[in-house]
Amino acid sequence: MNHIFNFFFGQYFDYSTTDIILEITAVVFGFLSVLFSKQNKIWVFPTGMISTAIFVYLLVKWELLGDMMINVYYFIMSVYGWYIWTRKVDDSHMTPITRTTLKEKKISVLIFIATLIFVYVVYQAFDKWTSWVAYVDTITTAIFFVGMWLMARRKLENWIYWIVGDIISVPLYFYKGFTFTSFQYLGFTFIAIFGYLAWKKNLNKSQTTQTA
Repeated sequence: MNHIFNFFFGQYFDYSTTDIILEITAVVFGFLSVLFSKQNKIWVFPTGMISTAIFVYLLVKWELLGDMMINVYYFIMSVYGWYIWTRKVDDSHMTPITRTTLKEKKISVLIFIATLIFVYVVYQAFDKWTSWVAYVDTITTAIFFVGMWLMARRKLENWIYWIVGDIISVPLYFYKGFTFTSFQYLGFTFIAIFGYLAWKKNLNKSQTTQTA
């Protein structure tokens, strides 16, 4: 039993109690944020901002530059998404769930490529190309940047990016030594799958109502 515990949580022996509590708190608020997103509720943004703010602090302390940039971006996009979700498209309706347009797909590709270039430049500047993890980080960062932008705009396809990025992040964070965060992404994967199904059902219902 001790071997199993050490395998999953041995890396925390060198962490301060404060950092462990902060990571768990960030994970809890991260779960709440994704659950609220699945339910299409505005609380996705304030809970997500709390989670990302804590993670930014921890990731700076742990010198994980790529992960820190992801969370800074999440925080900024949460502010943007909060505005979009509460913006009225007419006198009685807020921004609805919709599918990604051709223009938005092109922008998504540009965001993905721009993120790869940006992370590459930053990693070069800080000499972070020290292992294969840096290359995977670059890809997941680009995936999550697109996913967060689409979620902020209330686009159904955002969940596809989250699913792919979450699946990659589960073993990646475990390898980095952050078991709680790894478990968080495992939970995120399942929530994202159900989130996609829930949003698709909501979208289909709205389209049926409009054509009825």
